[in-house]
Amino acid sequence: MSNEQIKVRFAPSPTGFMHIGNTRTALFNWLLAKKLGGKFMLRIDDTDILRSKKEYEDAIREALVWLKLDWSEEARQSARTERYKEVAQKLKQEGRIYACYETPEELEFMRKRLLNKGLPPIYDRSGLKLTQAQKEEYEKQGRRPHYRFKLEDGEIFWNDLVRGECRYSEKNLSDPVIIREDGSFLYHLPSVIDDVDFGITHIVRGEDHVTNTAAQIQMFEAIGGKVPSFAHLPLLTGKEGKLSKRLGSLGVRELRAEGVEAMAICSFLAKLGTSEAIEPYYSLDELAQSLDFSKIGRSQPKFDEAELKHFNTRLVHNLPYAEVKSRYDISESFWNAIKGNIKIADDVKLWKSICQDELSPKIEDSELTNKGAELLPPEPWNEETFGSWIKALKEASGKNGKELYHPVRLALTGMEDGPELKVLLPLIGWNKAQKRLKGIKA
Repeated sequence: MSNEQIKVRFAPSPTGFMHIGNTRTALFNWLLAKKLGGKFMLRIDDTDILRSKKEYEDAIREALVWLKLDWSEEARQSARTERYKEVAQKLKQEGRIYACYETPEELEFMRKRLLNKGLPPIYDRSGLKLTQAQKEEYEKQGRRPHYRFKLEDGEIFWNDLVRGECRYSEKNLSDPVIIREDGSFLYHLPSVIDDVDFGITHIVRGEDHVTNTAAQIQMFEAIGGKVPSFAHLPLLTGKEGKLSKRLGSLGVRELRAEGVEAMAICSFLAKLGTSEAIEPYYSLDELAQSLDFSKIGRSQPKFDEAELKHFNTRLVHNLPYAEVKSRYDISESFWNAIKGNIKIADDVKLWKSICQDELSPKIEDSELTNKGAELLPPEPWNEETFGSWIKALKEASGKNGKELYHPVRLALTGMEDGPELKVLLPLIGWNKAQKRLKGIKA
């Protein structure tokens, strides 16, 4: 297969905001396409009319754009219903889709009865045994059929890029319901039809879809499509080792608002649960070249939000000036001077305001700060300047500790606390420092 033929898709349902698990799936698909020189497609799975909302779809797009996971093609399932009906009708005629009339209550009773007998809750294919007369009688009673896909006898197997060889016996699987009583389609068949029609070659998704894959492989074959390669990623868990409500709601919107960088999210998620160290990457292209499915472990990785934020700080400390130049009106020398002392990139706004904007100093000890103004050495200054200057002020004033540092900070910054003064002082400069120490607005 040539690189030009490689094509993957990210297929979110716009029934909620994009959480961290969705983000990880999108990322791995994008990285695979990038590494193999293929295409990344966005498919909006909006067949759930009641729960799908435009605000969720807009948020998904916004998140992908911010993460720079760009796509070259797009489709939405709600626009392809007639295509699904066409394929379903053909499969009905071929006997691969059949009508069933059990109510949800009857199906639940059947399931519990099998479980009580120690048997797997597999549908008994009663629908296949119905006569035309029985079907008509159900229709008279007001029942409407749901439809199942008939799995053929035998073993289903594939070589998963993450899990290795996967094998399922048809005897251990229920024929999946693919059309609801109201005529709407469930996930299974439309997804397969789309993957065939759009030429999807690789499907990367969570391991909760493994059983779906077993059934869908037969659907690919039934409609004459080529079966794609599959990679099923272990699902993320919370730091406690289990799925948490917070993990299901935490998403790109929240992390972005809290100052987490897009490349911190991508770097962290790409290496979490692998045999590789989690290190900052500053380029998606470079991250893509490092992708190796064989290094993904089988155990469910623990996602710790606090760990991600700590990792984000590591990344910010080495963030190239080119990445922040367009976001903040600062010089490269200013950025290089302060980046090692901030937690998130947006902290630069505070540093810039203190150093460059006019502020009213707070004078707590005028005698001390006036003496400090007298002792200020001439420029040029560096990070050593503050130490030598404060030492001279300590000796001249006889003060130490809080009674020395607190008045100086208030005068220079107007704040009780904040960035390190040894870094701030050279950025404030002699003129502003002089005025502020004397209580003059500067």
